[in-house]
Amino acid sequence: MGHSGGNSLIPALGDLPLLQDDPSANVWASWGATWRDVYIVDGNNQLVEVYSLTTYNLSDPANFATLKSKFIAAGEAL
Repeated sequence: MGHSGGNSLIPALGDLPLLQDDPSANVWASWGATWRDVYIVDGNNQLVEVYSLTTYNLSDPANFATLKSKFIAAGEAL
């Protein structure tokens, strides 16, 4: 919440879903999220893994490839 200024730019980057938290859902708190966490869910919205962009900076091509493969695997596991 409070960091949604660039959300309108996301659709131009691809078709990955984006969750925008709000006070009624309060997802950040209920998931125990920390800053720069990527929550990977499957087609049933079940949590597969949490990937920390603080630990695994995406400027490293290996980290980017790993995250991409995790998204693909989660999408294929239906």
